[in-house]
Amino acid sequence: MEQLKENQNPLETEPISRLIFKYSVPTALTLMVNYLYNIVDQMFVGQGVGITGMAATNVAFPLTIIATALGLLIGDGGAANISLCLGRKEQETADKIASHAVTMLVLCGAALWLVCSLFAPGIVQLFGATETAFRDSLMYTRTIAWGLPFLMLCTSLTAIIRADGNPQYTMKCMMAGAVINIVLDPIFIFGLHMGVRGAALATITAQGVSAIWVLRFLTGRRTKLRLQRRYFRIKPSVLAPVLALGVSPFIMQSTESLVNISFNSSLRTYGGDPAVGAMTICSSIMQVFSMLFQGLSQGAQPIIGFNFGAGNLDRVKKTFRLLFISSLIFSCSVWAAIQLFPGLFVSLFNDKPELVEIAVWTLRVYVACMFMMGIQFSCQQTFVALGEAKISLFLALLRKIILLIPLIYILPHILPGNQVFAVFLAEPIADFLAASTTGLIFLWRFPRILTRRRQILGPQQP
Repeated sequence: MEQLKENQNPLETEPISRLIFKYSVPTALTLMVNYLYNIVDQMFVGQGVGITGMAATNVAFPLTIIATALGLLIGDGGAANISLCLGRKEQETADKIASHAVTMLVLCGAALWLVCSLFAPGIVQLFGATETAFRDSLMYTRTIAWGLPFLMLCTSLTAIIRADGNPQYTMKCMMAGAVINIVLDPIFIFGLHMGVRGAALATITAQGVSAIWVLRFLTGRRTKLRLQRRYFRIKPSVLAPVLALGVSPFIMQSTESLVNISFNSSLRTYGGDPAVGAMTICSSIMQVFSMLFQGLSQGAQPIIGFNFGAGNLDRVKKTFRLLFISSLIFSCSVWAAIQLFPGLFVSLFNDKPELVEIAVWTLRVYVACMFMMGIQFSCQQTFVALGEAKISLFLALLRKIILLIPLIYILPHILPGNQVFAVFLAEPIADFLAASTTGLIFLWRFPRILTRRRQILGPQQP
């Protein structure tokens, strides 16, 4: 009996509450560190170079979003499938997926670097570089392009390592990278007088160290997964399920820039620079808390996926129940704090009275339905964990593409009396409709998914 326990995975034996905490906290911190890379660069560049340097980091930021989205496409899709395979004791298939992921990351990373290197001038113009900031933007973009493959590796392989059962290791990797970036930024920018190139070099060095660290883990003895040379050759039958489950987080990440462009263009028309500035503050605050919501829901994904694959359906239900309750409590608490003390949150980003005044009321409108984000994230990520690719894809498209972007442009014509208010109102309406739809679909589909799995398992499953 003791031998049997030793062979069991902690995902099927440890208390669920402990597992969610063990996985969610490192995942949330990992996501936050990824987000903070650009902010740290902006802080040091702003002091050392000035406004043109800050503009350069902003111009190049969409490339970071693209690289992160590609990493999520391969990493989250791969991790979800690996969890299901490990639960079903399909070790060879899990090894194939992990090996395929590395191959795809190398190919996509090399392609992205090549495009950025060859077409850097056109890219910075497309992303809005002004004449005064063009030189710095071009320099920063060409340098940061070398780090994009490392960023993709980190984003993707940390998700796979979580599926392997080692979330703390991923947190250590990303924290190490963050510390290196913070240390090197002032050395390169101020000490060596390298300007924006120094900031980019600090970032890619940090990302390179993190990437080497995660690769070292997957080639070491602590992992259950084994990268094997014979599995590096791409086979559509192995790759297709990965891309199918990864397309949902890919769309959620990749469309973020499109949403920001839509908001900014509409607000610039109706409210000018103050409205755009308020939007920047609102989106920054929302982005921070979204990372925490994602960390909680993504942390539960390996638990749900493994136990679903293993046929432990009671643990699947218990995990989702705890994830749902904790996500809802968290989202309601954050919503209440922002509604009660909006000025406190706004002051963290800007203290100019004229901007604070508009940002306070716009923030209240912008997050009006934030309390429902717990429903959205917990249900959507559970669909990914269960291998429901079509549903997760639809839900990813629903909030931003089908609802939010059209509403940004439609509502100002419906409410012509206060068009700035109308633009900001698009966010809570989209949140409400998307979360309600997601919750209703989950109530309908979840019992049927479990019933179908019981039928596959046969009479041995209670």
